Amino acid sequence: MNSPMYMNSVPVFKQMLTALKNILGKADAHILAKSIEPDALLQARLFPDMLPLLKQVQIAADFARGISARLAGVEIPAFEGKEQGFADLDELLTNTLAFLDTLDSASFHGSETKEIVLRPGTPKEKKLIGQVYLSNYGLPQFLFHVTTAYAILRHNGVEIGKRDYMGAY
Repeated sequence: MNSPMYMNSVPVFKQMLTALKNILGKADAHILAKSIEPDALLQARLFPDMLPLLKQVQIAADFARGISARLAGVEIPAFEGKEQGFADLDELLTNTLAFLDTLDSASFHGSETKEIVLRPGTPKEKKLIGQVYLSNYGLPQFLFHVTTAYAILRHNGVEIGKRDYMGAY
């Protein structure tokens, strides 16, 4: 039997990261077709105090890896965060999806009651039970960054819509 914690995390991350990968491919094609400098999109923000597209994608991938690894009880794979272009972001998402493919449902059993400690040993340390961590913290954070990446691209003229955002399900 599949773990509900697995079913409510890994397949969601895979669906949305695959959709984000496809959206970024359309953005890359858009800049080529319109002769736009890649940084015009990669550094675009919805508002000056928000992070740019590049960082939104990196953070979404970080959340997908971190949440899944913590719940599965495995080491979080480290990525350097040195992506600079669309090809780098594509590779980051490919590697993140490959990591998610290594996780099996059995490793998530019991994670709903597992204590998850965020920012351990710092003044911002927070302890959450696995179910709360996934439902009330992790998924909303992940979806915020995926949605913001989508919104930045849509706002900047990349021809994408809801079907692109949702991906295959």
